[in-house]
Amino acid sequence: MGTQKQASLLSDEAQRAVSQSRFQNLTHQTDLGRRELTDWKCKVATFQSSVKMAPAMEQVSLFETSLDPAEGIDPFELPQQNTEFWRWQFSDVGVAALYFVIDYKSDLLLYVGETVKSNQRWKGEHDCKRYLMNYRQAHYHHGLDSQLGIAFWRHAPAERRPRQKVESSLIFKWRSPFNKENWKFWGTPFIGEGG
Repeated sequence: MGTQKQASLLSDEAQRAVSQSRFQNLTHQTDLGRRELTDWKCKVATFQSSVKMAPAMEQVSLFETSLDPAEGIDPFELPQQNTEFWRWQFSDVGVAALYFVIDYKSDLLLYVGETVKSNQRWKGEHDCKRYLMNYRQAHYHHGLDSQLGIAFWRHAPAERRPRQKVESSLIFKWRSPFNKENWKFWGTPFIGEGG
């Protein structure tokens, strides 16, 4: 007996979107208690608020060119977008940019990234999507609010290495907990499977 393929009710574009969002449908049982979650957030927020309060480094010389370009970037002042922005229809691929995933409810910078195509960066798989799903789920499980968003700084260097240098500087400066470089500071409570 031959196998017949059932016709799909979704368009090809909708099917691609569903397959690209495979982490959205996973259920994650959080092992993080309410107190642990709030304590974790408090530690990160305390550190990051000290970064906001720290004075900007002063220029030593009028001709000094080695100033850190990350100093002038405040992720919390950039226009915020929905984390599902990548589903929108764009007429172009975007520009070289740095991007910041933020919980605006708790004033936490969770992730710093870089891209050469700002309008397409999160299409397909991205580990941070899973971390955000686990973070959201932990908040939902404990009846806590979160307001996740993403913000782009669209003045990043077009060349990859200089852009990555600024990204690394920002990851170090803010100690964004979803970046692997900072897991030693905050642990990995939202990394889940495959992290």
